[in-house]
Amino acid sequence: MSIVYVRDGNLEQAMRALKKKISLEGVLRECRRRSYFECPSQKRMRKKAEAVRRTRKMLRRRHEINGF
Repeated sequence: MSIVYVRDGNLEQAMRALKKKISLEGVLRECRRRSYFECPSQKRMRKKAEAVRRTRKMLRRRHEINGF
């Protein structure tokens, strides 16, 4: 659950912060994914692609930190 506080009546800043939090958490992606039926083969392909993406991200971070 995302919580954003409005400070000094600055609603525009709060909306930008909320949109950023929602996109980082993947809420919209999850809603779109659940809005229609996904056959098992597509689900396997999606999960495999997500795993590859996570692995590449981890390797990229490790490379930045360690330099190799």
